[in-house]
Amino acid sequence: MTGRLVLVVGPSGAGKDTLIGAAREALRGDARYVFPRRTITRAAMAELEDHDTADAAAFARLAAAGAFALTWQAHGLSYGLPAGIAGDIAAGRVVICNGSRTMVEAARQKFPGTQVVLIDATPEVRAARLMGRGRESAGEIAARLAREGTQAPAGAVRIDNSGPREEGIGRFIMALRQMAED
Repeated sequence: MTGRLVLVVGPSGAGKDTLIGAAREALRGDARYVFPRRTITRAAMAELEDHDTADAAAFARLAAAGAFALTWQAHGLSYGLPAGIAGDIAAGRVVICNGSRTMVEAARQKFPGTQVVLIDATPEVRAARLMGRGRESAGEIAARLAREGTQAPAGAVRIDNSGPREEGIGRFIMALRQMAED
């Protein structure tokens, strides 16, 4: 098996964190899969997200010290994937990370063989999920949905997560298992 980075991307409210969390549980104990925590310059909502938090100054210090394999900016925040993923990929593991469509090309340049899974859901489902988070007003959510497209990066595996949670989880885990076999 060849190690690879799998970037999970898609618009807000599509259910990326939910699918990643469920896959982490389902694949726990299978050493082929690694689910590293990313660092974000925003506090985590424990029930919705699994990440480390750093303020902007600490994030900049970490980046300067080489703590991240990849960094990017989105929605006014800084994001970083831990430097240790390079070793996992070199060791033949499938490293699954919540990423962004804006950093796919940089990831592919640094880690040839990077694969992308685009998680999507209907605008109605996404709006309901975003309202449930309580971080944005209805107007802000409407504006977000209007500007966020679902353009898939070249070669991406697309998973519609509009239906029952279990269906999306099943499709996501099946895609990850296929990637581990390739």
